[in-house]
Amino acid sequence: MKLNKHVKYYMDQYETGKIKVSKYVVLLFSYLKKHVLNRDDIYFDEVTHERYIKFTEKHYFKLAPFQKFKTAFVFLYYKDGDHPFFDQFFFYEARGAGKNGLISTLANFFISDLHGIDNYNVSVVANSEEQAKTSPEEIYNTIDMAGKESVLQSLFKHTKTEIISKTGKGKIKYHTSNAKTKDSLRDGCVIYDEVHEYADSTIVDVFSSGLGKVRHSREFFITTDGFVRGGYLDDLKDRAMKVLNGEAPEDHLFVFMATLDDEKEMDDYSNWQKANPMFHEPMSDYAKELFRVVKRQYITLGSSKPSARIKFMTKRMNFPGTDLTTSVASWEEILKTNRPFPDLKHRVAVGGLDFASIRDFAAVGLLFKVGDDYVWKTHSFVRRGFLKNVKLEPPIEDWEEQGLLTILDGPVIDIKHIVNWFVEMRESYGVNRIVADTFRLDLVKAALEAEGFELIYIRNPKAIHSLLAPRVETLFAQHNVIFGDNPLMRWFTNNVYVKIKKDGNKEYLKKDEVRRKTDGFQAFIHALWQADNTLEDDEEFVLDVINF
Repeated sequence: MKLNKHVKYYMDQYETGKIKVSKYVVLLFSYLKKHVLNRDDIYFDEVTHERYIKFTEKHYFKLAPFQKFKTAFVFLYYKDGDHPFFDQFFFYEARGAGKNGLISTLANFFISDLHGIDNYNVSVVANSEEQAKTSPEEIYNTIDMAGKESVLQSLFKHTKTEIISKTGKGKIKYHTSNAKTKDSLRDGCVIYDEVHEYADSTIVDVFSSGLGKVRHSREFFITTDGFVRGGYLDDLKDRAMKVLNGEAPEDHLFVFMATLDDEKEMDDYSNWQKANPMFHEPMSDYAKELFRVVKRQYITLGSSKPSARIKFMTKRMNFPGTDLTTSVASWEEILKTNRPFPDLKHRVAVGGLDFASIRDFAAVGLLFKVGDDYVWKTHSFVRRGFLKNVKLEPPIEDWEEQGLLTILDGPVIDIKHIVNWFVEMRESYGVNRIVADTFRLDLVKAALEAEGFELIYIRNPKAIHSLLAPRVETLFAQHNVIFGDNPLMRWFTNNVYVKIKKDGNKEYLKKDEVRRKTDGFQAFIHALWQADNTLEDDEEFVLDVINF
């Protein structure tokens, strides 16, 4: 195929060492060469792309080389059928990289005659109205400031709530992430803004269902990283990596991920362009001013609280930061727990139980030791009434479908569910000892002992937190914890707030007392406290040693 000149220019800039890009953009270049640019059944519609460039640079701003590179793939089509090769785009860049500005120009162009598709409606979606209005307001202001005699005002009717093409009748509207506010638009394009705030795919599912009725439908996911872990953005990143690694040849998601490759790179200003391609040389006047602001923010970090550094890393460097003085582990370390379980059949385990409240969550689990790894097999019980009263961000119902938890009816969590789970586990594993704190233990003590289990009491749970903290940090840092593919446990662990007391001792608390549950992690800690007294590497069990 004929290579688009803007694509070639940007890739040559990297290959000749004139710019730095993230490791993910390097993967993108490799992916494009191996799976896209060598095909003869697709082509770049350079005529329409050049119209877009001229439209943008006449009415909005001069496009940077990386923006021309990205948008070239918006107009990459199949020769047979003339529909887009990429119909979804993931733009993941640092704050200030011009994501909203670029998406504003694309949205405006899409409803124009230059695009050539009538009734090509564009929806812009975000969690908050303020964010959702960002691009529509930019388009409105550009048209409004152009003046009554301008070309823009002759082509577009503009109001605060929508922009309408006077000829093609396509319109641009914004929506909040409340699915109930969705109008019955026949969308040609949906733009999901700041998807780091999305807890799950619910809103994407709603808006994407309206696509396909208009030619050349597209979806754009634009975002800087944020502070919601285990949400839609992390799922999108996982999907993006499969695409870049060539593991999903049928998934036509265009991935542009700009971020530092390592936290240490932040101290070298020349690396900042990896997170924000606006900082590629030669910088525009906008980029020079932005660079000056970011540099000032960086310099003042030395006299700021740790939270300021985390925010700078996450937003300006697009590299999720974690304050390890107040967290059990970094999110990257928590993700490393996602490894397949080894063969646990006939292995000895110690049980862990957290039953702090009988009205919301309870967690049970078995802890095994295999070599240097601690393997945690767990389940949770959640009361339906609690879920109705408290809006939790995670997809609890989805997790129930995955078998990670059970939603129960009734005014309280019935003890029988906890007892039955341990009895069922004992049929396959050597579990006889269960560890729990004394709170509410009187409710389960008799029932568990009646089934032959030995109960170990923790009279002061916070005291064992201090004893175990160094070990817990080491296990996560060295990737010796295995949860399997368990987003519920990752959520529990990421919700833990590490409080450092005046005497230097640590306590594992909740980041939010109501909405950020930690039950599964606390059950894990209870079991870990007795692990060395119960578990030995490669130890197996036989039924006749268990006291039923």
